[in-house]
Amino acid sequence: VQPPEKPLQTEEWNRLRESFQSPERFEEVMFNNMVRCNSPIDVAKSLLTHVANSNGDIAYNLLVKYLALCVQQGQTSEIRDVYDIMKIRFRILESGAYNLFIRGLSNSDQWRMALTLLEEVKKNMIPSRTNYESCIKAAIRHQEMNLAFELYREMLAKDLVPTLDVLQAFFDFSRDMKGAELQKELFGILLYLRENQMYPHKTFMWSIKLWFESIPGGNWRGHLTNIKDSGQCPVCNHQLEDSDLTEEEYNNLRERIIRDVIHGTDTFRKTSPQEFEAFQKFVENRLPFDIVIDGLNVSHIKPRKMHCENLFDAVNCLAKENARLLVLGRKHMLGNSSNWKREIMKEMQNKADFFFAENISEDDAFLLYATLQSGKHCKFVTRDFLRDHKACLSNSVTRHLFRKWQRGHQISKKMFLSVFIQQPAFRYDCVVQTTGDTWHIPYKDTFEEKYSYQVPRKWLCIQQK
Repeated sequence: VQPPEKPLQTEEWNRLRESFQSPERFEEVMFNNMVRCNSPIDVAKSLLTHVANSNGDIAYNLLVKYLALCVQQGQTSEIRDVYDIMKIRFRILESGAYNLFIRGLSNSDQWRMALTLLEEVKKNMIPSRTNYESCIKAAIRHQEMNLAFELYREMLAKDLVPTLDVLQAFFDFSRDMKGAELQKELFGILLYLRENQMYPHKTFMWSIKLWFESIPGGNWRGHLTNIKDSGQCPVCNHQLEDSDLTEEEYNNLRERIIRDVIHGTDTFRKTSPQEFEAFQKFVENRLPFDIVIDGLNVSHIKPRKMHCENLFDAVNCLAKENARLLVLGRKHMLGNSSNWKREIMKEMQNKADFFFAENISEDDAFLLYATLQSGKHCKFVTRDFLRDHKACLSNSVTRHLFRKWQRGHQISKKMFLSVFIQQPAFRYDCVVQTTGDTWHIPYKDTFEEKYSYQVPRKWLCIQQK
């Protein structure tokens, strides 16, 4: 339905409604299309008036759709009017309406009302990330940095992960501003990126660079660079942190993962205790391995290739230096099917140890157990992020160690012209790091909101002269 270009009278709306295939959905569909076509507000208002005259009131969902159009067009006084109507008509508003009100008002000169609404949301539910970020950006735009940081800290305390977009805004609007406290807060954001293995994209990296260089009397200079394989920065000659854990850290991490993840609550959802026990015995009798491979995961790496061929390429490539390999497989791989050829499987079993689990087992716990029991040198191959297990780890120190171990031990695979390329785990740790008078910040060329274990190759080196 194409929305009209000018407001209509009740009889004109009625005629349109009758010609519509399902008249009972006419208003809803019409409002959706008005939002899509960004129709003039007075056209939408004339439909609201028609609905109110016909039904005596306006349904909640239609008011929300009208509100979405007002927010889209920045119609502040209309947003206020809809809020007044909805607060009188409905005892509680749901999160979708609050999101729209907060977003619409935070972008206007009445942005402080968005803060009041945020307080209102807190009484009934945990505000969304969007709620917080709308208010934070409004505070930043109006140079109320203390308020912005207060909301940011509150958001983190509620376990909401900020977008890179809002973190970048802090740096963009703090340029040329004095104050040790502000500097401390922004350094805190960089340490948050470190702690959570988040990588800024190129535009965010430029914002960080420009902020450092704008600090009055700070004498900071930033350079883009690539770190040498040895871990040395070519710009300032500083040696980056080692990706290896100390013996104590490694043992601590291994005990924690075995306790929290493997014997914690989630392992046996998809595997039986008996099967896991059999796996433990299997591993103990063959330790140590050099590389543990998630066979099912690797077998899907090239979609147009037979699964067993993908796995065969990986095993062949990794077995070259006489590495001891353990491949975690599933019982269906032994079934001689179109994707799993018996003779290829046999040949692979001459080059690697295989453990075939039940077809519904959860691989990650097996993968972690075998790798960690093999010792500090052992690497693992999977395309998974192992995010679920990080969440099971009970404190931030262990989570940090887990990420560091993962960065140093997870071999990622890139397919390039049908060659299996092994991207080695790094000798240096690929996270934001500082010595006080230097900062090294890894960044990505493109924007990725999604978490990724594939570490960037490009770095920003910032040093104080």
